[in-house]
Amino acid sequence: MARMILPNLPVADLQKSTEFYLGLGFVKNRQFSNDECTAVVISDNISVMLLQQDFFQGFLPKGDSPHLGSAGKEIINALTCDSREEVDTFLANCAKGGGALYQPATEQMPGMYSGSAADPDGHIWEFFWLDPSIPTTVVEETS
Repeated sequence: MARMILPNLPVADLQKSTEFYLGLGFVKNRQFSNDECTAVVISDNISVMLLQQDFFQGFLPKGDSPHLGSAGKEIINALTCDSREEVDTFLANCAKGGGALYQPATEQMPGMYSGSAADPDGHIWEFFWLDPSIPTTVVEETS
């Protein structure tokens, strides 16, 4: 089986959050969705689990609590795009779907164009495009 990633995100309003992600062009997996959670398929190996806040709390057995609506940010979900235009489209669709622009798209380093948006619950998504003409081979540094 191929390795997958399934971020679990607490949400205040499951229907609103589901509509936001479907508005970005992603698909709902009905098999793994119910009244407390929605599985949103981004690609063959990436799905986002939107969990109603109380349901999310049930996965925190040590008394931790979700920081829904908190100003504190613990993670930025980064998603590659096929073009600079797709980055811009995702950012525009986030704003139209009830999210908010978090950081406008810019070329922060040569060959990497990115911007970020917050979903309705404040979860940050960075959308980025890497110029395929620039090598991305990992170069190990020696000390």
